[in-house]
Parts: sequence; C-alpha cells; structure tokens
Amino acid sequence: MNTTISSNGLPQLPLATTSADNSAGQAASTTSAASTSAPQANDSVQLTDSARALHQASSTDAPVDTARVEQIKQSLAAGTYKVDPNAIASKLTSLENQIGGKK
Repeated sequence: MNTTISSNGLPQLPLATTSADNSAGQAASTTSAASTSAPQANDSVQLTDSARALHQASSTDAPVDTARVEQIKQSLAAGTYKVDPNAIASKLTSLENQIGGKK
C-alpha cells in the first residue's frame, strides 16, 4: 500500500524499494545527496538587533524570589491562590502597547 505525502516545496526523494540491488544504489544516492547539502565554508548567519536583544534578555540570570515561588506553590496546593483579572488585563494591555509602539 503506497501513501503519497506532499513535499511542501522540498525536493522529491526516490521511493524506497524492497530489492537488495536498488537499496545499494539508493545508499549511494543518499550519500551523494548528503554531500551536496552539507554546509559550505562560506555559510553565515546574521541576527537582527531585535534577535540579539531577545537572546540577551533570555540568557541573563534573572533573580528568582524563592520565597515568593514557595508562597505561590503553597497557595496553589491549598487551593487558595487568587487570580486578579484586572491586573492581568492591565499587563496584557501594557504589553500590547509596547509591541505596537504606544506608550
């Protein structure tokens, strides 16, 4: 039973067969295909300023208030943790304004 899978714009690869003769040829074509798709010595990556800023922001060691974390854990376990929908909405609006460039 054959199933057709869309290539999504990628090059089509040969279908696998069960014959031993063809599998040796397929291994050779896979090796040659792998060598042609290997990175070249002149490949490079350029990050945008925003990507660099995001990387720096995510890689810095932010201080963790372990006492606050423990307090929240205990509240969650006891079922007494209260969610303030107004605070959440306010922070979401603030974030949306920052993303949109508004102050």
